[in-house]
Parts: sequence; structure tokens; C-alpha cells
Amino acid sequence: MPGGPRRRRRGARLRAVLRLLVPRRPKALRDSLTRWLFFGVIIGLIAGAGAIVFYWCLGHATGWLLVGVGGYQPPTTVGEGGGLPGGGFTRPWAIPLVTCGGALAAGLLVAAVAPEAKGHGTDAAILAVHHEPASLRGRVAAVKVVASSLVIGSGGSGGREGPTAQISATVVSMICGRARVPRPDARIAVSAGMAAGIGAIFRAPLGGALLGAELLYRDDLEADAIMPSLVSSITAYAVFGAVYGFHPIFGTMSSITFSHPGALVWFAALGAAAGVAGRAYAGLFHGGGALLRRIPVPAGVLPGLGGLAVGLLGLVVPAALGTGYGWVQLEMDADWVMAAPLWLILAIPPAKIVSTTLSIGSGGSGGVFGPGMVIGGCAGAAVWRLLAGLPWVSASPAPYVIVGMIACFGSIAHAPLGVMLMVAEMTGNLSLLAPAMIAVAVATLVAGDRSIYVNQLEDRLEARALYAEQAGAVDRAPRG
Repeated sequence: MPGGPRRRRRGARLRAVLRLLVPRRPKALRDSLTRWLFFGVIIGLIAGAGAIVFYWCLGHATGWLLVGVGGYQPPTTVGEGGGLPGGGFTRPWAIPLVTCGGALAAGLLVAAVAPEAKGHGTDAAILAVHHEPASLRGRVAAVKVVASSLVIGSGGSGGREGPTAQISATVVSMICGRARVPRPDARIAVSAGMAAGIGAIFRAPLGGALLGAELLYRDDLEADAIMPSLVSSITAYAVFGAVYGFHPIFGTMSSITFSHPGALVWFAALGAAAGVAGRAYAGLFHGGGALLRRIPVPAGVLPGLGGLAVGLLGLVVPAALGTGYGWVQLEMDADWVMAAPLWLILAIPPAKIVSTTLSIGSGGSGGVFGPGMVIGGCAGAAVWRLLAGLPWVSASPAPYVIVGMIACFGSIAHAPLGVMLMVAEMTGNLSLLAPAMIAVAVATLVAGDRSIYVNQLEDRLEARALYAEQAGAVDRAPRG
């Protein structure tokens, strides 16, 4: 095959370099700390660069499509655009056309080049960790950048973390495959890549590192991945921050405090509401996505139909469009929440659930983490609006928005610690951890076993049984 010997020589050189950095056996993680430190830095550099590329592409796609062609400027966060309130629709007729066109172009690209790039990327990375950690194709990363930028940039409802996690995990997986890294070590490397991508794009390195260990299981965490994830996540955060800054996404909200134990009653009620919202989100996303995929149209065309529906919904509830982070920022302002119509405050969480199902459940490319936090944060604002004026209810909705984000997505991602720390880093505030713990506990009871990530395993015991079965299958495979 033309180019075959050249590729083999490149692979041999890469293996020679990585052999110095990567432990040869799982237990060597503790014995070869230095090599994992070096490899964690390499993973972090890859993830940070991937986050920069994707963030740039998404920003320009949003400016060209949703703002330029669609005539709609969504609100921004303090750390990403100065906290501007956004504007109205100057060309409302163009919004459905833009959301449909962007999703259709992305769907056709994914179907033709890399079908693995459809949907939310974090679940694909979790699947790779458990089954084939060194088998992801490099082209998936490039397609994921373009497809996610088109879908979200045109107004589709999706998050940035899923594409970033899949981009970094894919590149790390490809390197592990070329270098013939042992499967147990490749699993840790891909987990660290996923963590680093999330930590960088959210500017939350500690939360991202813990998420890399927590997201693999519903009722456990991967302890061996924590140290490499810490190194890779802080490295990726430093690389991304060197270009786009280190300011928390929602600004430094140090003035928000927890001051009265009686307020825990209301935060427990918020946890129940967030659990209901999370359970509805996970249920509708998976159930609605399955129904959408039964529509008799080509897989590459289906995201376009979903995009058209999202555009029409967005004309009624604008928060259904795009990432929605700017709407979370708006709902931290008491004056805005009290001035907005009550129906709009109550409608944002269900509208975001529906729009994310239409955008990503139809096969579009984007993340489900970000929409989950928007759903939880806006549910928190709705609870505050209904409770405003009662004893121990704060004068600002911000505590309820912050805790709502944690409780909603922490419960259905089965990653309460990582989400809790991530939101604390995104807001620059650690004082709400106590009410957040109460709310997450209640939300987890309400959500039950429901998970937004279908490829999570139950725990490490199930994982070890699966890995042993895979190793046995490899040993039984015919040679030659």
C-alpha cells in the first residue's frame, strides 16, 4: 500500500517517544508518577489546543449565522461578552431558516464523513473508554469541530463541553492507537483527555478533572484517572486561558453567601424541582430522540428538521436557542427576573429540554452538559420567583440559579462532586456548597437511576468484569 512503510515508521517513532512517558501496566500508575505527569501535560496541551480551535470556530459561526444572517444577538455572560442582555429579533423569518440550514449542513457532513461525530460527544468518549479506548478515528475530531459549530452557531440548542471532550479524547485515542499503548493505560489517557477538554472550555480545571473520573460510572468513580486528569485539566486550562482569559464564565460572585440555616428548607425544595427537571430532561431526550429517529428520512436530513422546529420554538422562547448561558446570567439579576413575564420564567426550562432534544436527539452535534445546567439554573430562578418574599429567601435569585445548576445536572450525570466544584469555579463562589449538598441529595433521590449518559457503567466492579471479558476475547482471537 502506498505510504504504508512511511506510516509504520512514523508510528514506530511515536511509540518510541511515548514508551518513555506511558506506564506499561495498570499498577504502574503509582510507580511511574513522573511518566504520568509528563503524559498528563501532553494530553492537556492537546485538549487546550482543541478547546481554543473549537471556541474560535463556534464564536465565528455564531457571529456569521445567528447574529449576521438571523439578526438575533443572544445575551452573553460576564466572562464571555461582558454580560450584555442581547436584543430582539430583527429578522424573525430568518431564524428558522438559519437553524434548519446549519443543522442540515452539519447532518449531511457527519453522515458522509464521520457518523461517530453525531450526538453529544461526552457519551461517545465514555463509550470509547469502556470498549475501544485506542480506536477513535482522527477525522472525527475535525468533523466534530465543524458540525458542532454549525449546529450551535446557527442557534441549535447544545453545549460546548461535549464536542470539546470528544475532540480531545479522539486525538488522545488516536495517539494511543498509533503508539500501541496498552488498553488499561489508554483508558486512563482518554479519560484524562475528556476531563481536560471539559475543564478548559468551562474554565473549571478542578471540576473538570473530577468529572473525568465520575462520568464513567453511575455509582462510582475511577480513582486511577484522578491524578492524570488533574494534570491534564490544569494544563488545558492554562493553554485555553492564555488565549481567552481566566475570568470565570459567570463572573466572580463573591458577594453571594449562605447566611441562615432556615434557607435549607427552600434549597431542599429547589432540589426536588431540579430533580424533576433533570428526570424530565433525561427521559425526553432519550425517548424523544428515539421517536425522532423513527421518522422515515435520511439520517443526514433529520437534524435539519430538528433545527427547523428549534427555530420556530426560539421565536416564542428565545432562550431555547444556542447554548443559553447568557440567559442564566440574566436570571441571576433580581430586577430582570421580577420584570419578566411569569410565563416566560416558567417556560424556559421545558423549552430548553425540548429544543435540546430536537437539536441533539435528532442527530445534531453538540453537548448535553451545558443545556442541563441552563435547565437547572433557570428552574432555580423560577423557584425563587415563586418563593420571593417568604422568610429566609434571599433578595437575589443568584443562589437559587447556582444551586439549581448543580442539583439538576449533578443528579442525572451522577457526578455531584465534579458538577458542584465546576459551578463553584464558573461563578467564583464556594459559599453555597452547603445548600448545594442538600439540593443535590434531594435531586438525586428524585432522579433515581435516570442518567443522561447511556454509556455509563454501574460501577468499577461491572467495569472490571467487562474488561476481563474483553481481555479474554483478545486472547482467544486467532493470530496472524
